[in-house]
Amino acid sequence: MMKTSEKLKNRWLIAASAVGIHISIGSVYAWSVYTKPLIQKFGWELADTQFTFSLAIFFLGISAAFLGHYLEKKGPRRSGLLAALFFGIGIAGSGVAIYFESIYLLYLFYGIFGGIGLGLGYITPVSTLVKWFPDKRGLATGLAIMGFGFAALISSPVIVYLIDAVGIGNTFFIMGSIYFVLILVSSLYLAPPPKDWVPEGFNVGSDSGKKGVKTDLSQLTANQAVKTKRFWYLWLMLFINISCGIAIISVASPMAQEYAGMSVVAAATMVGIMGLFNGAGRIGWATFSDIIGRPMMYTLFFAIQIVAFFLLPTAGNAFIFQALIFLILSCYGGGFATIPAYIGDVFGTKELGAIHGYILTAWAAAGMAGPLFAAWARSISDNYNVTLYFFAGLLLIALVISLLIRQDIKKLRRAGLKEQEFTPETAPVMEAVES
Repeated sequence: MMKTSEKLKNRWLIAASAVGIHISIGSVYAWSVYTKPLIQKFGWELADTQFTFSLAIFFLGISAAFLGHYLEKKGPRRSGLLAALFFGIGIAGSGVAIYFESIYLLYLFYGIFGGIGLGLGYITPVSTLVKWFPDKRGLATGLAIMGFGFAALISSPVIVYLIDAVGIGNTFFIMGSIYFVLILVSSLYLAPPPKDWVPEGFNVGSDSGKKGVKTDLSQLTANQAVKTKRFWYLWLMLFINISCGIAIISVASPMAQEYAGMSVVAAATMVGIMGLFNGAGRIGWATFSDIIGRPMMYTLFFAIQIVAFFLLPTAGNAFIFQALIFLILSCYGGGFATIPAYIGDVFGTKELGAIHGYILTAWAAAGMAGPLFAAWARSISDNYNVTLYFFAGLLLIALVISLLIRQDIKKLRRAGLKEQEFTPETAPVMEAVES
């Protein structure tokens, strides 16, 4: 591969820029600190205020899917600037909604505008990082997405202080301005690496040695990727992983009280610590995937969680119960951080941002399905056993899918085919491999 002698951007500063963007947009996880003040001020119902958050997550997935092609066409800098505009307007505009005491304006600004900024801001730096770190894809994407997971720990106390000091509306104005500036400045440094660039000392195509990087399985466009079985395998695995994680998050506190006999205060403390393991799992598991490979990593995610979900109903000891919960949350976060690198391994970097956007529709679907699954399973039983065994069953399906995609990848590697070289002459062979 050609290495350029021209002055390059520092790829670790690219990573820092990605973290800056994700710490900003990840503040959406701090939404709960707004809930009580909004209810007290306007008398809105809890379900009404929570719908704002659900709407934002839904538009995250939808906008990531539809704007992925914009990212590939215009580049990460312009995509990041657009994300800064949407997210900044979304948060600051929520202050206008407070001024007019309109929950529908809150839905428009925070839910829709903020959600669009979320989706575009999420995929923009990640796709760029994968291209800059062919040797450490898991570590690089884990760093950025860890920022998303830890963001609430940083922004929550700031928001609480500002609400008390200047009011809810002004808090939205201030935080929206801060996010806009931070995303804007971070986006200005984003750029893809030069063509054919590789890190110094690394040779693409080497299957062994510390300084070798395996070639990507293929180089597909987003439209080509969605026609493969492997795309839908990845989609289903992410959907199940997120659904199970969200289900645990939504019922962790009452389960801790029911199974482990924990007090309300102890259970609330556990919920706070869950956020730490969610964030730590993103960097930890994603980095580990650089060593064992993404296919094995996803198989391990599901194997670990199947055991944990089956053990939870019998975990009467508070320490063991919490250890299982924290392990599940680490796999939940790790799934988010590992999927972009997995996409790069399987489909290449040609249109990684667009493919990642399509895959993230699984997040939007799981955000709605996960709590509904949990509520339904709980409604047919007088305890959480059915809920946990139901999700263990889903994870078992995901485990099988993780093995199927590994077989698919092995077949293609053995065939030595590159899907980007698809021609009428290779079509019969490719169809045989895909079947």
